[in-house]
Amino acid sequence: MSSFSGVQQIGGLNYEVRLTVRLSLRESIKLNPQSELTDGTEPSYMHYDNDENYFRGYEWWLMKEAKKRNPNITLIGLPWAFPGWVGRGSNWPYDYPDITAAYVVKWILGAKQYHDLDIQYVGIWNERRYNAKYIKVLRNLLDKVGQSGVGIIAADGDWSIANSMIDDLYLYDSVEVIGAHYPGTITVTEALKTQKKLWSSEDYSSFNNEVGGGCWARILNQNYVNGLMTATISWNLVASYYEDLPFGRDGLMTAEEPWSGNYVVESPIWITAHTTQFTQPGWTYLQTVGHLEHGGSYVALTDGKGNLTVVIETMTHDHSVCVRPPLPHFNVTSQNATFQLKGSLTSIEELQVWRSQFNFKTKKPYFFEKLAPLKVLNGSFTLSLAEDEVYTLTTIITGHKGSYPEPPPSAPFPKVYKDNFDVLNPPFSEAPDFADQTGVFEYYVNLTDPGPHLFTLRQVVTQRPITWVADADQTISVIGDHQWQDLTVSCDIFMENIKTGGVFVAARVDKGGESVRNAKGVFFWVFADGTYRVTNDLAGQTVLAEGLSGTQAFGWYTLTLTVQGQYASGLLNGYPLWKNAVVLTPKHGWAAIGTHSFELAQFDNFSVTAE
Repeated sequence: MSSFSGVQQIGGLNYEVRLTVRLSLRESIKLNPQSELTDGTEPSYMHYDNDENYFRGYEWWLMKEAKKRNPNITLIGLPWAFPGWVGRGSNWPYDYPDITAAYVVKWILGAKQYHDLDIQYVGIWNERRYNAKYIKVLRNLLDKVGQSGVGIIAADGDWSIANSMIDDLYLYDSVEVIGAHYPGTITVTEALKTQKKLWSSEDYSSFNNEVGGGCWARILNQNYVNGLMTATISWNLVASYYEDLPFGRDGLMTAEEPWSGNYVVESPIWITAHTTQFTQPGWTYLQTVGHLEHGGSYVALTDGKGNLTVVIETMTHDHSVCVRPPLPHFNVTSQNATFQLKGSLTSIEELQVWRSQFNFKTKKPYFFEKLAPLKVLNGSFTLSLAEDEVYTLTTIITGHKGSYPEPPPSAPFPKVYKDNFDVLNPPFSEAPDFADQTGVFEYYVNLTDPGPHLFTLRQVVTQRPITWVADADQTISVIGDHQWQDLTVSCDIFMENIKTGGVFVAARVDKGGESVRNAKGVFFWVFADGTYRVTNDLAGQTVLAEGLSGTQAFGWYTLTLTVQGQYASGLLNGYPLWKNAVVLTPKHGWAAIGTHSFELAQFDNFSVTAE
């Protein structure tokens, strides 16, 4: 142990900083229309300007499930992209701010009307340049339709909007929260001067091993200690997407195998509990918070009714690195720390104790353990703090380490997989196991074909969305195991664009998410103009084979792609169309389906057989 670290004063005559603390683990629902995302597409409720459907995607279900578990959870909407029609021909959502604002506000109203969900905050545009006029239009429209209680968070990037707010009173009044993404626990002076609520409105994004848990422990405390940020929102809550997509396993826990049911409760879940089990919205941070003498930090919060919660972390530099921003060097060593309660808090005689020890040297961590209560003598108590620990000391006696059934064992994706999409009343709009990367693939009832293709999967987005990354011109949904090498992919396809329609099946697709535009693999395309093409990339630049196929729109065809070693072959309706195309790279990847452009097309009787 190191030498005595000094006395940390908690409380006093002016002991509360009047800032509202929000739950650190908060459902942040992204209102993300039909576009590629960091890890894939989230479908919009409004693909076209005459279209409204408040039952697409999984977000409604997720919000309702979250509400069942915590009725006080905060729900937020943050547009990641916008459907193309919002721009009326331009790739910019602010040219027609009234249209964009109406799109967002309808989503908020629909959440209440169709799901009884109250959206409490809404953002502007994820990590993109804000527009002051749009923010004012959005605020005005929210007020007009009776949603004055919905707060606006701006601008979900850096702190720069604070400068504009100082000189623009209307903008200042329109924004309730200044939100920054990945602030590195630091706030700028201009933001502090506004006296607005300051949030880290997106943070973490780190691999959920023990170092990721250490990152989360450090920033949950130090976002307030260093930056007076009273909310920290994790991206993302649960890693339920293929691990080989960008930011694989960057959730607070992992559940990425729906075919096996396996899930893993990772360290960030227990670190979250250190704060969220012992505070609630409406609690306030005490002014006397800060850094410990030999490294680490502590925060203290109260409900104003005599309850106190103190959270302490001693995470070392190398064991608390987040994915971003870069972390400057600092030292943390073992220490004794004495805390002295002041003011009304001196009447506290006992504190419940919860501890997490990462134990990086022994590799035997212990998370969220309940220890014996700590006696407080004359308002004073002392703790011996080792490196890489988290403590919660609290008057709250309802803390509980949740239990969960032993998850099924992990298993690879099935080597033989089939889906005919024959689901009469699907619980979700999207088919299981498919991960849309661009475009939106939804269950569809094909009333014009009451025969074998009555129920299909349809790509429904017909206009490239307004997004902030280089979006692919094609749509694609991946499935399976990223390590697949030799496999056969088969699917019935139906093109709906008479002149320009194009559809593909693919194997060994190596990239998704933000990198999907550069995806390579083996792509077997057929077109409505009666041709086919085999390419080594999604963009279609590297052609391996091409010729006549006789395919046209509004007819069903079966495409079969087989990749074996360095050779690929394709069948059309069971007959060889091309064979022995040489494929040198990539060596492995997902299977996939997709379209040549943002166009209507249908898929049925999908199957994969992998060796």
